Amino acid sequence: MIVLLSVRPGTLESTMTEDLSPAERYAAARRRAAEQATALASFREMYDFGLDPFQIEACRALEEGKGVLVAAPTGSGKTIVGEFAVHLALQQGKKCFYTTPIKALSNQKYADLCRRYGTDQVGLLTGDNSVNSGAPVVVMTTEVLRNMLYAGSQTLLGLGYVVMDEVHYLSDRFRGAVWEEVIIHLPESVTLVSLSATVSNAEEFGDWLDTVRGDTEVIVSEHRPVPLFQHVLAGRRIYDLFEEGEGRKKAVNPDLTRMARLEASRPPWGDRRRGRGTMREADRERERRQRSRVWTPSRPEVIERLDAEGLLPAITFIFSRAACEAAVQQCLYAGLRLNDEEARARVRALVEERTASIPAEDLHVLGYYEWLEGLERGIAAHHAGMLPTFKEVVEELFVRGLVKAVFATETLALGINMPARSVVLEKLVKWNGEQHADITPGEYTQLTGRAGRRGIDVEGHAVVLWQRGMNPEHLAGLAGTRTYPLRSSFKPSYNMAVNLVEQFGRHRSRELLETSFAQFQADKSVVGISRQVQRNEEGLEGYKASMTCHLGDFDEYARLRRELKDRETELARQGAAQRRAESAVALERLKPGDVIHVPTGKYAGLALVLDPGLPAGRSNGHRGFDQHDGPRPLVLTAERQVKRLASIDFPVPVEALERMRIPKSFNPRSPQSRRDLASALRTKAGHITPERHRKKRSQAADDREIARLRKAIRAHPCHGCDDREDHARWAERYHRLLRDTSQLERRIEGRTNTIARTFDRIVALLTEMDYLRGDEVTEHGKRLARLYGELDLLASECLREGVWEGLAPAELAACVSALVYEARVGDDATAPKLPSGRAKAALGEMVRIWGRLDALEEDFRITQTEGVGQREPDLGFAWSAYMWASGKGLDEVLREAEMPAGDFVRWCKQVIDVLGQISAAAPAAEGSTVAKNARKAVDGLLRGVVAYSSVG
Repeated sequence: MIVLLSVRPGTLESTMTEDLSPAERYAAARRRAAEQATALASFREMYDFGLDPFQIEACRALEEGKGVLVAAPTGSGKTIVGEFAVHLALQQGKKCFYTTPIKALSNQKYADLCRRYGTDQVGLLTGDNSVNSGAPVVVMTTEVLRNMLYAGSQTLLGLGYVVMDEVHYLSDRFRGAVWEEVIIHLPESVTLVSLSATVSNAEEFGDWLDTVRGDTEVIVSEHRPVPLFQHVLAGRRIYDLFEEGEGRKKAVNPDLTRMARLEASRPPWGDRRRGRGTMREADRERERRQRSRVWTPSRPEVIERLDAEGLLPAITFIFSRAACEAAVQQCLYAGLRLNDEEARARVRALVEERTASIPAEDLHVLGYYEWLEGLERGIAAHHAGMLPTFKEVVEELFVRGLVKAVFATETLALGINMPARSVVLEKLVKWNGEQHADITPGEYTQLTGRAGRRGIDVEGHAVVLWQRGMNPEHLAGLAGTRTYPLRSSFKPSYNMAVNLVEQFGRHRSRELLETSFAQFQADKSVVGISRQVQRNEEGLEGYKASMTCHLGDFDEYARLRRELKDRETELARQGAAQRRAESAVALERLKPGDVIHVPTGKYAGLALVLDPGLPAGRSNGHRGFDQHDGPRPLVLTAERQVKRLASIDFPVPVEALERMRIPKSFNPRSPQSRRDLASALRTKAGHITPERHRKKRSQAADDREIARLRKAIRAHPCHGCDDREDHARWAERYHRLLRDTSQLERRIEGRTNTIARTFDRIVALLTEMDYLRGDEVTEHGKRLARLYGELDLLASECLREGVWEGLAPAELAACVSALVYEARVGDDATAPKLPSGRAKAALGEMVRIWGRLDALEEDFRITQTEGVGQREPDLGFAWSAYMWASGKGLDEVLREAEMPAGDFVRWCKQVIDVLGQISAAAPAAEGSTVAKNARKAVDGLLRGVVAYSSVG
């Protein structure tokens, strides 16, 4: 059942009892009494504000025993529905797991629920924290729940509800599969609460949930609790993006359209040359501002303007960590102060309290004092490269109103509860890992969704900075579009395969994978194609009837005609290729000084060869041709133009008509030089008439196959039919439609059972490597089942071959880092620094094993493009992990690592997580040191900044 709610929030409609009859009053009283007895009534009393209609609708569905999918804008209060599931679980004596996509969100939700229900009732489970895991309510990352399901954990006993916050994360190409694994494998008795951002295909996702989880109600609310207004900041003025008017279709502000048109008509300032030297950047900026009232304001100017308009606190999204830090420094250098003395004192007290556990020597390394100065002024950065403790402090100060301007990367938009009055977007382009691309309407909605604090602000504001070349219509399209489709990124993995086979066997596992959202979407797209195939087949029957001939088999006759046409086309193609080859050979014989006649094209006529343009020869400063294009001679035409010609200008072979000397002083860039040499060219060869190229006899004239086909066509009974050409037209349509239908059928075949086919290839490879034997999981397979991660099979093979035996704890940490680390910038030119001795040898062996696995995956048609194969291990963090696990100081490690403290901490935690898996999966054979040293490596890494950046 789909419930679309776009009514404004408020309390339930009050009943005007004086207008009701006695019977109606009695019925209304009965309804109120029944409602008071529900769990929802007691839950509503816990809040000092009324619930919105969509929240009430979802809570009622939950109390009726249904699962729910709630899709609503950021900041609309979706989590109330998740908290009601917690309330129901506690009331019914069941457990509730509250899952989130990131640890920061888990920590935040844990703190919220502890405040409401007490620390004895709430637990926390993330990759590096375990607090009160036996509590009736446990907050965890989604991966933790997935691992529990595969391990058959006893903690699952008594589980009644699972809340999946930010469930739209299943679109994430790296981690999204985990959400689907959990949804598919949760016991049937568990009620699922899915909370999502506004997605345009909520109904489709709800249909799938209904299929795999049973009765699920889909509640969609598109209403923002705080209205959002869109603006553009240009120069000193904030313009409304839309002009005020009635109706749903809003018109773009004509002032912005006029500005864009004006800017487009002016040449870029960089193109205006100065006679002497180049202008300094500051001078260029000053001149530009003097000539135009429209410019992109600086970051301090933006904050000052927002402050003057009463639009702080604000989050400015900049798609670069370094730029976020630079923005804070620019504001400090500009003397910006957003806090008074009292606020400064409160900031310092809170910061000192939160960072008390960090050693004094580390504070300097972490840039603590510069960070504190920004916070005291009410300005901060927020990005993944920051120390987690620092990020948490920024979030807390922002919520308290003590930080009023935050410069953040887009990761802040993913779920962290940090609303602002305004959101600023510097640019509408971001780096997506491969190229600079325009942000999508979904990303724009997600980013601007932070604007407007419920219960504080009357309205929220999204401000986009004016940039040269901005198209207001494009921006209006981003702001007005609500397309954010949920697309599955589900792919089977090696670990998933062994876990499924161990629990369900191969056949049942295959059936389970067929129920994934990925396959559901693929199958749904097949439905439309199947309908088209059906329509085509009906059309084919009609065409076949129309081409029927009373004299014979017209299908056979049409086939002969097609074969003749195909043969003639093939011979024509061969002839054209031969002529091109002859022309290329002729062009290769040209020399500087040859006078030629260009037979066709824009520059047809007399020309002098300046440079033959051979791939291996000189190019005279002109580049851009490829060896496959053939020679590209540079010529001077009789019309004084110097042009580089291509093979297309010479459809027939060219020969030198005459020879001329090219003066050494000739300069192709000098108009006078060109004029003089062109005049000499006309004098020397203007009277010569080029020979006309004689066309060769067509290959088709002597081709035996063509002669045979023509004879067969003339002899066919249908050749004498009076309606022959009419039949032929229907036959041509028939075969064109038949070809299209075959292509559609191949598309259907490619999309049907795609997940199961990938699973079959994975199982075949694992069987080849003795991880599986039919439905039996071998000892090696059971080890693989305990290893989660992108390089699960490589880790298992390293354990199997004893690559890490005998390594010291720090050396093992270095090796394991290669399984998790991925450099932010690919293909670094310099080779990474590695620990010497046994660690270096082990890392080399890991790369060799990966090469063997890569070749094996190729044999079984398992590719990384499908998101399944094993990527090459990255050794870029090995030296840093080794140094830190060896006890080196933070200053020395960060200086060598050349990475922000936040990144260093995050990678260390991921290494710790995998080391924990390895200590559990390592062979227990006598003499094996891997498990023991993995635990020691964890102790070596979990210290200093890595240890105190965790909650709990």
